[in-house]
Amino acid sequence: MNKWWAVAVLAASAMAQAQDARGIVEESQRRNRSKSQRYEGTLEVINAKSKVTTKQWEYLRLGDYGDSKAMLRFTEPPEVKGVALLIHNHPDRASDQWMWRPQIGRDQRVALQDRSARFFGTDFSFEDLEERDVNQFDYKLAGEETIDGAACWKLESRPKQSKTSQYTHSFVWIRKDNYVFAQIEGFTKAGLSRRINYREIQQVQGHWTARRLEVLDAKTNSRTVLKLEKLQFDAPIGEGEFTLQALRRS
Repeated sequence: MNKWWAVAVLAASAMAQAQDARGIVEESQRRNRSKSQRYEGTLEVINAKSKVTTKQWEYLRLGDYGDSKAMLRFTEPPEVKGVALLIHNHPDRASDQWMWRPQIGRDQRVALQDRSARFFGTDFSFEDLEERDVNQFDYKLAGEETIDGAACWKLESRPKQSKTSQYTHSFVWIRKDNYVFAQIEGFTKAGLSRRINYREIQQVQGHWTARRLEVLDAKTNSRTVLKLEKLQFDAPIGEGEFTLQALRRS
């Protein structure tokens, strides 16, 4: 009797902990919800030998979290200008992605098995550029830690069977004061694959958001620093900006 009672208590505790972890992520997504988003991004890619390459892109996003559409297009330097990525995020499965390269004059669908590849010389993988909807992962609390001086919940997330991912699991740090992501570490069977730090947290039009992202590719020891400039939320953006025809605009 006591044995079964102990097992029931442990099971109930585990369920409550999982629900609390999910609730934290849901609240983070709720606070970050907007009808649209746009920004101009400056990226500094620093390879293992400290060589720096600078790129710029424009980013547009429309729709609810996890069920949205996004377009990013390089504007500099000339050798990548016009290269674009169209992303259709879904709440129940991996995103659909298409890439446009003006040099070859055609778009290409990004296959699921290629989502772990680096996106055009940056340290973001294709998968990193899609949204992490709460319904595609199982979460549990893994402790509490401080990131960049801010108290955070540390959560472990594992993709559900319906979610195709390069990562076996990830650790996610969410700030307690404003529910903004502070850090994500993605792991494969080989160990740590990628770390993303969210810095320069500021409130823009009522949205707490990171103005600087630092991405580390643990395999190559390369880093990418993304700075968000001219950031706007809830700006008027039409559905026509997120079609294959729009993707092909150079």
